[in-house]
Amino acid sequence: MNRKIVTVAGYSYHVFHQINDETATKWVLLHGFMGTHHDFDAIINELPGEVMTFDLLGFGEKANIVDDPKRFEMAAQIADIQLILKTYNWSNINLLGYSMGGRLALGFAFSHNELINQLFLESASAGLNSALNRKKRRAADNERIKQILTDFHEFVLNWEKLPLFATQKDLVATQRQAIRAQRLAQQPQNVANSLKHMGTGVQVNFWPKLAQLKTPTILLVGELDQKFNQIADDMVRLLPSGQKHVIENAGHNMHVEQPKQVIEVLKNVSY
Repeated sequence: MNRKIVTVAGYSYHVFHQINDETATKWVLLHGFMGTHHDFDAIINELPGEVMTFDLLGFGEKANIVDDPKRFEMAAQIADIQLILKTYNWSNINLLGYSMGGRLALGFAFSHNELINQLFLESASAGLNSALNRKKRRAADNERIKQILTDFHEFVLNWEKLPLFATQKDLVATQRQAIRAQRLAQQPQNVANSLKHMGTGVQVNFWPKLAQLKTPTILLVGELDQKFNQIADDMVRLLPSGQKHVIENAGHNMHVEQPKQVIEVLKNVSY
């Protein structure tokens, strides 16, 4: 895998690129909250064509403190991604985003539909469809932000215990330890600002716009993730060209829990 530093508006992105075979497909993979490009290690070598992934703004073991918190806003990150793609002269991409990265991928699709061939959303939502729910989420996230800045270690331990990640208890101990270590290696200030400016409670509500999204969209959800199964069902009903794929015996983080199934789906439905 080749690594390149791409500087956008003063921030250095660590971009990783590799060619797996002669297929013309170009993949761009966006990780989730407190993740890094390593989140996709289990699938990246199996995808057809070329693959690009990078540590999103403020994340990764070598991330610098982001001085301007507003850089974390979705619109700013979309602009950064567009410039990274321009650096590589990439278009007609298969864009895959997991969780927070999926929300960002959806936002990118609305802003730069012309650059996308297919959109893959793994355990991702279109935001919150009610002002009251967004207000409640912001209040909950503000409490999390306080803990991030005062006791980051405790925050990470509490994050692991969320029902969303209950199925990760079935991972082998080395995997669980690696996920925890990756989270603990993040910069708390960046984590807090990401949640404040890119959390679900502050992002654009995309639900009313889903019917306008012409990009072929594939929603991947874990069989055991009831919340996001329902979200995917609701999204598919609105998307003009949407389909849902369920990964058996998996929860929220399918590419870690059941990578072989995820690879099979991606190979079968991509073009």
